[in-house]
Amino acid sequence: MIFTSLKSKLEAWLQLQWLKRGIWAWCMVPWALIFGLIIKIRQAWFANQNNQTRIPVPVVVVGNIYVGGTGKTPVVIALVNALTGLGWRPGVISRGYGTDIGSEPLTGQGKLDAKDFGDEPAMIASQTNAPISVHPNRVQACRKLLARYPEVNLVISDDGLQHLRLSRDLELVVQDRRGAGNGWLLPAGPLREPVSRLKTVHAILTREDCARNLVSSPKTGNVRTSSVTLQVREFKNLAGGLCLNTECFLANMQGRTIAAVAGIAHPERFFNAMRKLGLNLSETLSLPDHFQFDHSPFLTLRSEAIIVTSKDAIKLKLPTDPRIWVADSEIIFSDPKFICWLDDALHNKAKLLTNV
Repeated sequence: MIFTSLKSKLEAWLQLQWLKRGIWAWCMVPWALIFGLIIKIRQAWFANQNNQTRIPVPVVVVGNIYVGGTGKTPVVIALVNALTGLGWRPGVISRGYGTDIGSEPLTGQGKLDAKDFGDEPAMIASQTNAPISVHPNRVQACRKLLARYPEVNLVISDDGLQHLRLSRDLELVVQDRRGAGNGWLLPAGPLREPVSRLKTVHAILTREDCARNLVSSPKTGNVRTSSVTLQVREFKNLAGGLCLNTECFLANMQGRTIAAVAGIAHPERFFNAMRKLGLNLSETLSLPDHFQFDHSPFLTLRSEAIIVTSKDAIKLKLPTDPRIWVADSEIIFSDPKFICWLDDALHNKAKLLTNV
């Protein structure tokens, strides 16, 4: 737990440095210039379509230019469910962060072990029932996905905006309240690509709790923009299976002490969301992103109820602490026409691929 605490503090410190152009950032500028040169060389290489790999179905990449988590996975889940309802048969590819995949991609569907596939792929599979393929090489992941699930007619990549070897038809960027940070590339800033990259994507989805970017994004021209919000759908007791809507859960928690625990990119965002619902949190526990729960962090908590995220819950083994409730959430698009726009764009892409 000491190592976990130190890691969390180091990550928090680094995030603060990336929000300003202070001493740390300026000291890292020479390395950022080298990183920027490498990016330009890679982009020039993959600008040649002969250096890209085209698969026979449309590919949508949901990514970001800010290093770390910005809320991509909930957006992927929302897109998969919405497009499935419109008749598409999507499959999802992912890197499988924190797992040792090996030389061959792992594929699966339904209930998957987060230890093998990674927490985010396991959560996507659980909430969508879509086929999943996991491997750092996105091209290999696609090929294995289509070979095992030939019914898939659309691939959605959870992250992978910078994996340029895989040809893609639509690029969607998810931004959170940090915007572009200090606007500098790694390691002087938090960006994996320059801010100007946002002019070349097809859509930018911004969380409604976002503040104004610390460094203004360039004018995006024809890039479609929409805000999204993560809303709690229900609370589920992990041990007993009882599900309550938000109103009933709030009534059930009256007079009880409540703790919130999160092993996500920005735990405070989850804690604030719980407070906005009307929950009076007596304890909070921030864990590193992708925390594996090899040991229980709940033993030190004295609260009568503990709330965790879906991403964390997928890694908890039963039987578990009866105090634990999972806040099941879903993404809501502020633009009601966004999914229709995406559906039309994908049908147009599919027709082009059919004619090739």
